[in-house]
Amino acid sequence: MKKFVKFFLLFTKYFLIFFFASSVFFVLLYRFVNPPVTPLMLIRNVQQLISGEPLKLKKEWKSLDEISNQLQLAVVASEDNRFLDHNGFDLEAIKRAKNYNDVKQGKKVRGASTISQQTAKNVFLWPDRTWVRKGLEVYFTFLIETVWGKKRIMEVYLNVIETGDGLYGAEAASRKYFNKPALQLSRDQAALLAAILPNPRKWDPSRPSGYLLSRESWILWNMANIGRLWY
Repeated sequence: MKKFVKFFLLFTKYFLIFFFASSVFFVLLYRFVNPPVTPLMLIRNVQQLISGEPLKLKKEWKSLDEISNQLQLAVVASEDNRFLDHNGFDLEAIKRAKNYNDVKQGKKVRGASTISQQTAKNVFLWPDRTWVRKGLEVYFTFLIETVWGKKRIMEVYLNVIETGDGLYGAEAASRKYFNKPALQLSRDQAALLAAILPNPRKWDPSRPSGYLLSRESWILWNMANIGRLWY
């Protein structure tokens, strides 16, 4: 029994060393090198294989200078109002979400994930709601906020987010839905694209429903409130 405990402790020690060293290494690497693929992309491909569907994975990396400022503003207005002000976690939004979920028990849960948290999840983790996953998300969010900074976080976010069935990133979505590069998106198109992000495989910004148009209107209103992004 003592040998087993000793082995377990030794294994745990070296596993933690490996985990922390490798996680810091990849965060540092992705500060300068674009992530080639994300866990969600691989998961979607496995799901497609299992269901007998053709593999779909379309993406095209673009630097932040090649993505419309309107889209950058739109995702902040839609997903994370205080993106430039917080350190990765919007405590005010978390508190509001908790109060809402306490009142609306049994109904759809409202989240409070920031763009930084979503980026950390997309690049390094898997889609799940377990405490282990959330704990790792906090850890990776702290790392990317420390190492990458806001501009790199936004750039990675806009290139890896799921924007449709087999679509990832702003450029692929802009080409498919509006037949133009992401740099040329209009204010309305940017707001519509940001509006689909909560459910990108269900909603189509090129054929918006009434609900999607109402989301677009709210995002446009909030974009006007924010004004512009000062990186």
